[in-house]
Amino acid sequence: MDIKSTYMMYKIAHHLTVENGYEAIHINNNLAEIWLEKYEEKTSRVVRISTVGFDWKNHLKKDIAIVFQKTRAMRKLLQGKQIEIHNVYISPFTPIDSWEMLKKPLMVQEKNPIKMKIYYLSGDEIVTEKNRLSENIGAVFPNVETIPEENLEHSIQQLKLELYNKIKEKQKKEEGIFSFGKPIFTYLLIAINAILFLLLEWNGGSENHLTLIEFGAKYNPLIIDGEWWRIVTSMFLHIGLLHFASNMLFLYFFGSLAERIYGSVRFLIIYMLAGVGGGVASFALVTNLSAGASGALYGLFGAFLYFGIFHKRIFFQTIGTNILFLLGINIILGFSMPQLDVTAHFGGLIAGFVASAIVHFPKKKNIMTQVIGIGIYLIVVGWMFLFGVDNNEANATYQLMKIDQLLPDEKYEEVIDSATKGLENPEDVEALLLFQRSYAYIQLNELEKAIEDLEACIKVMEDPKELPQAYFNLSILYIETEDERAKEMLQKAYELNPNDERVIELYESLDKN
Repeated sequence: MDIKSTYMMYKIAHHLTVENGYEAIHINNNLAEIWLEKYEEKTSRVVRISTVGFDWKNHLKKDIAIVFQKTRAMRKLLQGKQIEIHNVYISPFTPIDSWEMLKKPLMVQEKNPIKMKIYYLSGDEIVTEKNRLSENIGAVFPNVETIPEENLEHSIQQLKLELYNKIKEKQKKEEGIFSFGKPIFTYLLIAINAILFLLLEWNGGSENHLTLIEFGAKYNPLIIDGEWWRIVTSMFLHIGLLHFASNMLFLYFFGSLAERIYGSVRFLIIYMLAGVGGGVASFALVTNLSAGASGALYGLFGAFLYFGIFHKRIFFQTIGTNILFLLGINIILGFSMPQLDVTAHFGGLIAGFVASAIVHFPKKKNIMTQVIGIGIYLIVVGWMFLFGVDNNEANATYQLMKIDQLLPDEKYEEVIDSATKGLENPEDVEALLLFQRSYAYIQLNELEKAIEDLEACIKVMEDPKELPQAYFNLSILYIETEDERAKEMLQKAYELNPNDERVIELYESLDKN
């Protein structure tokens, strides 16, 4: 290895890092090469400097191909979408055959092409090639001073030391990114979730729908009636031990990491805003009773993705690959397991990303991004909530749930209104809606309408065992209206539910008559 070439390599690298804002991303003493990067206008300008000389042009071309391969491999670690390589060779000898054709820009054809320019600093071409490099990357290089050969080694060691110190400073700064907060709120959230889970278990069970509703689960009819706070409280309730344990395990590992990256207060804001976003998405698109921290936890995925945009290299060197893998697995599970509330997951993911833009990073401000983030969050969440109100009102399952709330209060006119709305697009609950409306008609003494609904209910019912009560109620109405089909309906009710004392009693009384 030529000591003068080595000195020039370190001198150029030192100048680029100190004077031109480049960062050393890789130093390989064995291969005698240094890699530097500068990110500007969505472009990563990579300067690769090597002191390996080549006797023949073909050998040089082979090394150029290797540099393309290495760049492609480290693409995820580079910040820009566009990559521009300036491949600099420093050697006392040039290839024997002409390599002038390689001075033309080279490019790998792919979605975001990698572009490369070659420079060969050797012999009489040193000044010319250095000037070409200077012009192309916008850096002015000072003349390399003449140093006695016996002092070159010492000068090289000094330049090496300064470069390594800069790398260490950068590493220390990057390590500091993961130490902005201790997982105080992470542990507090786990404790709150645990306490509420135990309270559910002691008051009827965490899988009991009435208990869940009582403690604040997401229940759309009550949310529309004004209990909007359920979108928040449902974040702290879980349905079953497996649901609770898996979410708390996730929160323990990823919550503590997010809290270290963003700091405790920012982490809590992201968690809550993501949970609310996931809850609103679930309210808008899913009518079922639901609960769980999944929306908030997916918001942490969104926070990590936001972190990855601004710290791409650190992201992929540390947590990035694992985060993307886990996110992919969770998305697949979400679509393959119908019991999971996928809308809450995706709502939380997006809300977590936007919430991260709102709080941004500790000790850094980006007012424009933060203001835009607040605007997007408020507009989207507000619009989703209003859309959810309309979407629920047009949903048959929602109307059925609403009826369950109205019946105990004997609001039979409202039951009829809800059932009628649901029957406009009944989906697979038509029989239940007809049955419930018939019951309301019975209570209002509108027997003819009740008979019509029960007859229609029996007709559309796929499985008679689904609603044996429909046959019993219809038999009673037939008796009231002296319809001879009463015994036939009662016989069917008896076949479907032979242990029902009311059916047996009525059946025996008809037999006596």
